[in-house]
Amino acid sequence: MAIEAEMRRKIVVSIVAVGVFIALIVGIGSVYNTGGLAATGGLALIGAITAFVLVMAGIGVWLSRTS
Repeated sequence: MAIEAEMRRKIVVSIVAVGVFIALIVGIGSVYNTGGLAATGGLALIGAITAFVLVMAGIGVWLSRTS
């Protein structure tokens, strides 16, 4: 089963984006973890989730236009 070059590109871009998101979540957890996630950490987490959704939407639009 051969995977086309375009599909490989979509897979790689998605895996990299998810990896960056996971690293960002872990980073927020380690920076703002002082006996539990403080309010500032919660806001940072919400910002990271929002940014992830917007970035993934942008990547989806970009990938659909380049194919």
